Amino acid sequence: MTFRTTAADYVENVSPGSGALPPRARYASSDAKSLSLNGSWRLRVSATADAEDDSFAEDGYDAGGWAEVAVPGHWVLQGDGAFGSPVYTNHLYPFPVDPPRVPTENPTGDHLKVFDLPEGWPDVSEGGFVLRFDGVESCARAWLNGRDIGEFKGSRVPHEFAVGHLLRPTGNVLAVRVHQWSAGSYLEDQDQWWLPGIFRDVTLLHRPAGSVLDFFVHASYDHVTGEGTLRVDSDVDGRVSVPALDIDVETGEAVTVPVEPWTAETPALYDGELVTEGERVPLRIGFRTVELADGLIKVNGRPILFKGVNRHEWHPETGRALDLETMRADVLLMKRHNINAVRTSHYPPHPAFLDLCDEYGLWVIDECDLETHGFVEQDWRDNPVDDDRWTPALLDRAARMVERDKNHPSVVIWSLGNEAGTGRGLTAMAEWIRDRDDSRLVHYEGDIDCRDTDVYSRMYAFHDEVERIGKGLDGGTHRRRQLPFILCEYAHAMGNGPGGLADYQRIFEAHERLQGAFVWEWIDHGIKHPELGYAYGGDFGEELHDGNFVCDGLVFPDRKPSPGLVEYKKVIEPVRIAGDGTGGTVRVTNAYDFSDLSHLAFEFSHQVDGLPTGARELTVGPLAPGQSTEIKLPAGPDGHGAEVQWTVRALLAEDTPWAPQGHTVAWGQETVAPRAPVTVAASAGPVAGERLITLGPGVFDARTGEPRTIGGVDVTGLRLDVWRAPTDNDDGASWQDDTRYGVLWRSYGLHRMRHRLDGVESGDDALTVRTRVAPAAREAGLRTVYRWTSDGTRLKLTVSVRPDGNWTVPLPRIGIRFGLASSAGHAQWFGGGPGEAYPDTGAAAMLGQWDGSIEEMQTPYLRPQENGARADVRWAELGGLRIEGDPEFWFSARRWTNEQLDAARHLTDLTPGDTVWVNLDHGQHGIGSQSCGPGPLPRYFLNAEPVEFSFVFSGID
Repeated sequence: MTFRTTAADYVENVSPGSGALPPRARYASSDAKSLSLNGSWRLRVSATADAEDDSFAEDGYDAGGWAEVAVPGHWVLQGDGAFGSPVYTNHLYPFPVDPPRVPTENPTGDHLKVFDLPEGWPDVSEGGFVLRFDGVESCARAWLNGRDIGEFKGSRVPHEFAVGHLLRPTGNVLAVRVHQWSAGSYLEDQDQWWLPGIFRDVTLLHRPAGSVLDFFVHASYDHVTGEGTLRVDSDVDGRVSVPALDIDVETGEAVTVPVEPWTAETPALYDGELVTEGERVPLRIGFRTVELADGLIKVNGRPILFKGVNRHEWHPETGRALDLETMRADVLLMKRHNINAVRTSHYPPHPAFLDLCDEYGLWVIDECDLETHGFVEQDWRDNPVDDDRWTPALLDRAARMVERDKNHPSVVIWSLGNEAGTGRGLTAMAEWIRDRDDSRLVHYEGDIDCRDTDVYSRMYAFHDEVERIGKGLDGGTHRRRQLPFILCEYAHAMGNGPGGLADYQRIFEAHERLQGAFVWEWIDHGIKHPELGYAYGGDFGEELHDGNFVCDGLVFPDRKPSPGLVEYKKVIEPVRIAGDGTGGTVRVTNAYDFSDLSHLAFEFSHQVDGLPTGARELTVGPLAPGQSTEIKLPAGPDGHGAEVQWTVRALLAEDTPWAPQGHTVAWGQETVAPRAPVTVAASAGPVAGERLITLGPGVFDARTGEPRTIGGVDVTGLRLDVWRAPTDNDDGASWQDDTRYGVLWRSYGLHRMRHRLDGVESGDDALTVRTRVAPAAREAGLRTVYRWTSDGTRLKLTVSVRPDGNWTVPLPRIGIRFGLASSAGHAQWFGGGPGEAYPDTGAAAMLGQWDGSIEEMQTPYLRPQENGARADVRWAELGGLRIEGDPEFWFSARRWTNEQLDAARHLTDLTPGDTVWVNLDHGQHGIGSQSCGPGPLPRYFLNAEPVEFSFVFSGID
């Protein structure tokens, strides 16, 4: 019996492919001709890898009935679902784990592009031509004019093919068959949407005789002498010139001259040119030296502190097919929010992104296109990185990353990949990289003993463990103990959060060995959807998915900053501005690694009850990195009993490539005169009517003691509230222990508390309402007393809460909730703002007077959850009411209840009602980042214990 061998056997072959040219350095342009083949292509999608024959690649094939799609692009994001749907998994393979086999059901897209060579191009008989694919997921086979040119895997690394012998002046037919699943898919299990297609550029390059092949720009910097040494090694001999440095030398020849070094803070680039017999290639050269010295990562002789993010490539409409301006928008947002580093999780990015990092200044950990995370489900059995058959594919991916990106000064560390266990293949990759490029360090988080790495790297280590590591008390191998430490992932930015950033940063800055961290991650991977707004895992009917775990970024899918990004900017700001506790002195510290403060202007102002009195210039010398100075501030205004603060801002003194003059880099505040206590003399007593009780400006239900109106404003449903719609971080992750408080809160019934009225007492000077608040099926409760008093014009509510029974979980929140008419559409407050803040996310909350519509006060997390609380509020006004707190409180308002917020899966599930629901909270539980990392630190827990707090209500004329 014989078995048929299909033409698609290469799909399940563990080799990286066949026919491609050796990897080489990529450059954006030269004087040689190039032709972009991006644009409209014809597409036919089949259900299996060999459902159709190869005849579509032949001359004269009629594809007129095929669909048209955009390349770069993913076919499942085009055609309104006609070509299949996206699939999201965090680490589980969406197909049976049987390496290197993949399912017969293997969506396959046949792509066709017909093109002519432009007028003025060299004759096809003159010189060579190369066809380059910058990114195809996950496996492809290509034909040009009916001739098979090769097949390849490695979705996010480039592949080039020699095609000069196949080209013709007109009517060229490029055929590309792309398979969603292949042996390569086992190496690309990277916590992202699985999106097949030709998603990066396709380019035809003319390669004239004597043109550039591969070249390596070596540009080191000696921080002692201030000199840079340049040597450009080239496969084809030529000359290198750098006019600004008066350099004109042969390739391979080293030259040393005084230079300005490249750093992420001062990205000095020199324009140069590599000239061979057949081509002129522009160079952008940055001189810098990266080394592991004294147990630290040093650049140009100084240790650096990463203030980074992990960045998957993403656009809500085009997926991983990004245009230059989208990439530029990412870099500008990062720079404007004080981010100085990017880990390219978990694959090399589009090469243009690295050009932008060179230009604007970002440290880059460039990561190989490798992750085999799904093998953890079988204790890493059959893991490809420990199977010699797969090593050529691993080495191919490493080489294609290193060769493509080696000339970028922004790239300071090579990463072998992510969450791929350990094995011989990783060791082979590390050895190859070091042999090829000894000017950078090697990273891999999974190498816990640091056998193959130069950096001790971890994910989501708790604060206390990070501090032990910083103190050198963590143990481990001798080699590991000598290495610097980074958190390559921390502060999981999923939904509301991440919390605890400031606590981490204090630890990083206290211990030299700790060289920073990278937030997971940059952007929410929501897919724009006509009914849901943005879709996430499960919204396309996937049989296996990980829900909204794909939405864990510091910016929303439309690239609007989340409160988490605003918080991160404040926490990592490169200038520390702090008072000495007296209100009269400010201490300014330069927290840059390289820059002095000469590029900044400092602005000082006092504010009275949250309103600034006018800004003036503050003189701060050009402090060197690490230096501090103390400056005596002008005396504050006489507030006549008002609260007074000073605010100092560090602003860009001039326009920069990434932000305009006046952009705020850092700021600090301190209170000079605290606010006066809120007092209401109980001079008016309750007056009983037939069904109502009147107390000052308040009217109450005589039976229940609930207020009906205050100052003529209708009030409904005022009662104690302890529930919040759990955040992603409250709910935690499925693999975590019994500290998933969102789950515990629900199991205790805190989302369905019942209120029992124990008594209404109308005394001489107060109306007192006694209740017990508790969930069904539980003995524990909260004995709550509402005591109302008035001076005739204002109404004071004092709430006393005493836990009753055995409380074994903290509370989500504690405060009061009530409803106002829907016309209460705008709020003003004096407190933290302009955005939300919680106990461990409040660093960016600036004290002042703020205002906004009820709609603007909501934070649009893709999965609805607790949001929008303003912290440290002294008073708030909305709907005709003024509310003052004793002490300060958290304030939020929304057009739906917390229960409705909790029930929603998408923002489109939230329908505004006829009531604006207001929460005035004495306490909130911390946020943490337990959706993947640690929960809030114990000091941010809202434990069930006796509390008392007050609010003063009055009407607004």
